[in-house]
Amino acid sequence: MNNARNDFPILSSTNRGKPLVYLDSASSAQKPKAVVEAMSSFYYKDYANIHRGIYELSERATKRFEETRAVVKQFIHAPDVNNIVFVKGTTEGMNLLASTLSQSWVAGDEVILSEMEHHSNIVPWVMLKEKLGIVLKIIPVTDEGALDLTLFESMLTPKTKLVSITHASNVLGTINPIKHITAIAHQHGVPVMIDGAQAAPHLSVDVQDLDCDFYVFSSHKCYGPTGVGVLYAKSPWLNAMPPYQGGGDMIETVAFDKVTYAKAPHKFEAGTPDIAGVIGLNAALQYLMQHNMQTIYEHEQQLLSYATNALMQIPGVRIIGTATPKLGVISFVMDGVHPHDMGTVLDAEGVAVRASHHCAMPLMTRFGVPATVRASFGIYNNTDDVDALIRAIHEIKRLFG
Repeated sequence: MNNARNDFPILSSTNRGKPLVYLDSASSAQKPKAVVEAMSSFYYKDYANIHRGIYELSERATKRFEETRAVVKQFIHAPDVNNIVFVKGTTEGMNLLASTLSQSWVAGDEVILSEMEHHSNIVPWVMLKEKLGIVLKIIPVTDEGALDLTLFESMLTPKTKLVSITHASNVLGTINPIKHITAIAHQHGVPVMIDGAQAAPHLSVDVQDLDCDFYVFSSHKCYGPTGVGVLYAKSPWLNAMPPYQGGGDMIETVAFDKVTYAKAPHKFEAGTPDIAGVIGLNAALQYLMQHNMQTIYEHEQQLLSYATNALMQIPGVRIIGTATPKLGVISFVMDGVHPHDMGTVLDAEGVAVRASHHCAMPLMTRFGVPATVRASFGIYNNTDDVDALIRAIHEIKRLFG
């Protein structure tokens, strides 16, 4: 994947006066030239509002926008383009589901989450707990960082309305057995929502094989622009769910006494969307597919193994999350040094990592740490980047004794 590096101009820049080593793709991936050029081309040549114009420019813009649904369909192996709803990102997709699915819920109804969820898959459900009195059940995480599924089936009851779980942890890197979880939930008539924000850029995702009811992911982690995401849902759910927001482009007819709504997916896409962002997502997903998702996964697994072995040789460094399989994500701590201090020194050495709770405070509590340093790999990383990380960690040990 060394040739991919040339597609990202930002990687030839500097950080604190040193060559940039970007190891924060789990937060947001850098953008290849193909994405930037696709968006620029749209603004230069094809920009107009979509769906409502009968002139050629609007027709071209609409065509480019709607072509992205077909690309997303191919990327996640969805059965139909009408299963694809464009949202602002994974977070909005989660909130859309929480808002629409819960309209018939009552106090005592249950949602099952896990201890490794990102805040975007925790906060909307806690808000419903406070508003409606629903019950949240939490699948625990083992010391190694895997889901402890021994009691999962017993957690499912006639009151369980949804299992909402991450495909892969943004902190631990753990890839969860989604197909197994979904099969068990479906045996009890419970739908399953998958947070694919971390998995989609790194794994070949087949929503039909997983058989999940909902799958959500973000553009910006898939090397596309910010402000755009995808909600996949099975057709019966999309047809039954009420609109999430009201406004233009999600209606058939409007009067002061009655509104009729467009069919899915358009009934969930009120207002003028981020048209250029959706076109950028198109370019990003095509870029990934051109490189082959299996090839990308294998490349990142090689980096994960190389970095894990190197980190384990450093006294005082402890990796949080050793369960397999896992993505190219390594969270670690060092004896006697706060992760924020480590992040500051790494930044001074030109190495960009994330040092925080990673929007996963319950997981930090589970492992008894205030935060971790997280290095995460993308298509453009190589062993030189890992070597720079290791050198910087040795500098931390020198500075902090």
